[in-house]
Amino acid sequence: MKRFASVLLVRSYAAAVLALALGPALADPALAANAPATGAPKTAAVPAAAASSTALTVEQIVEKHMAARGGLKKIRAIQTLRETGRMTEGPDKQALVTRELKRPAQSRFEITLQGVTGVFVSDGTKGWKLNPFDGDFEPKPLPEEAVREAAEQADIEGPLVDWKAKGHSIALAGRESINGRDAYKIQVTLKSGGTRTEYIDAKTFLRVRVDSTRTVKGHPVQVTATFGDYKKSAGVAFPRQVEISASGRPQKMRVVVDRIEVNPPLAADRFAMVDLSKP
Repeated sequence: MKRFASVLLVRSYAAAVLALALGPALADPALAANAPATGAPKTAAVPAAAASSTALTVEQIVEKHMAARGGLKKIRAIQTLRETGRMTEGPDKQALVTRELKRPAQSRFEITLQGVTGVFVSDGTKGWKLNPFDGDFEPKPLPEEAVREAAEQADIEGPLVDWKAKGHSIALAGRESINGRDAYKIQVTLKSGGTRTEYIDAKTFLRVRVDSTRTVKGHPVQVTATFGDYKKSAGVAFPRQVEISASGRPQKMRVVVDRIEVNPPLAADRFAMVDLSKP
């Protein structure tokens, strides 16, 4: 579990992965209507008659999604982000996780399990890791694929914000029922060539699920992240619960976000490379 969690979580976000956040009691009925993500995701195609009753374009759906999150002005105002929480996989298996992001593509992820801490850092073009869960007790460079994925995960806004300017493409792929809730299915092709599917709740217009493929130990792994318990911090809605499942992995990982800090001061050395020449 230690090795799998450290490798998968640092590469998956949430979205993932933390993908996460805090805030006061909900006063926004649209957010309150979005229940926490629990159990296995249940999907079913929405009948064509129901789907056609609200003929929104993909651009209109994304626009409503931005508004539900708090609006583009507030989202774009986020320059740095720190998320802290707890990751569990089964009984008595809990790790403390922290993710720090800084524009344009810097990220730092830490996971502490049973008093042992792993660190994964990327400045968007290169990175390093200290991963005792995988037998690495000295800093080692992040593989090129991991750096690319880390840069994608470091997008504070997410791929749907200014998607065209970022070089991504999007397409509406119909609607599905996710755990009993109607959701728009948006196919996202990133500028890098990577693909993911975003599911946007048809009532709240908040993200409820993301399907993607991540590379773990050189092998493609299908990852599904479901999101729930949305609350606002600095006027922007963040999920407080994230559940992550992966192909070939019977147990699910659940992340509960205890705290989120919007625009905390993050020193440049938090994302700096370390000297990898030392033995």
